Amino acid sequence: VQLQASGGGLVQAGGSLRLSCVASGSIFGFGTMSWYRQAPGKQRELVASIRRGGTRNYADFVEDRFFISRENAKGTVYLEMNSLKPEDTAVYYCSALSVLNDRINYWGQGTQVTVSS
Repeated sequence: VQLQASGGGLVQAGGSLRLSCVASGSIFGFGTMSWYRQAPGKQRELVASIRRGGTRNYADFVEDRFFISRENAKGTVYLEMNSLKPEDTAVYYCSALSVLNDRINYWGQGTQVTVSS
């Protein structure tokens, strides 16, 4: 199984970015797909998750600024980020749970998001 994240970059405060993550290698597809982030010197934290059926969950700090979506047929999860703040600067990682065993969580390589003030 492989997860390939893309879409990060440098943006000014108040700007937007759209992250994408393509998961491949499972003929069964994937369970819950999520985005996490890790800022320098901080622990990795959950940003948003979406179940296979579409139920979404967001961290409190998202404050309705981000939107997570997925295309099951493509094994792809997206994170639309708006009204970005400097404190959103981090490496963003995507993850996907195995359909057969939800204790198995696959990870992508991360994509850097930098928000300048």
